[in-house]
Amino acid sequence: RREKAGNDNNQSSIDWDDVVFEVDLLKSQEINLDYILELIFEHNKKTKSKSDLIDEVRRLIRASLGNRAKESLVVDFINQADLDDIPDKASVIDAFFTYARAEQQREAQALITAEKLNAEAARRYIATSLKREHASDNGTELNNILPKMSPLNPQYLTKKQSVFEKVSAFVEK
Repeated sequence: RREKAGNDNNQSSIDWDDVVFEVDLLKSQEINLDYILELIFEHNKKTKSKSDLIDEVRRLIRASLGNRAKESLVVDFINQADLDDIPDKASVIDAFFTYARAEQQREAQALITAEKLNAEAARRYIATSLKREHASDNGTELNNILPKMSPLNPQYLTKKQSVFEKVSAFVEK
């Protein structure tokens, strides 16, 4: 038995260190949004089926931690855009980012209206949060966007936390 096991080890030419390295390398390869948008263009040229395209895009986005929050935005773009009229990959990327900016402004306005926030301060806070790529509840920025309410009001902290969570989710998109 030992002799057989010893012979098997001698015949194995696999360097397991290389295998582990390659697996780690594959894990580190992040699928970015530009790549997904280019695939949308290529896939649409081949199949013309939006449902197949959406399934493929969902699969790709779910494989990428950084893009999971953008799944609904990309799917909405596919559903609303006339992909056949887009001439090249760069135009798909431009069209998506134009769509995303318009959608972002619409959602920001909806958030401001729904939460009855101070509009100007809220726009500044959201813009700053988008630049930082995260919302912060440090300082007075968040307090300034809240509707006029006494900090002693028991509902103040609940409202502040609720607004912070909604802005954080918005910024993640």
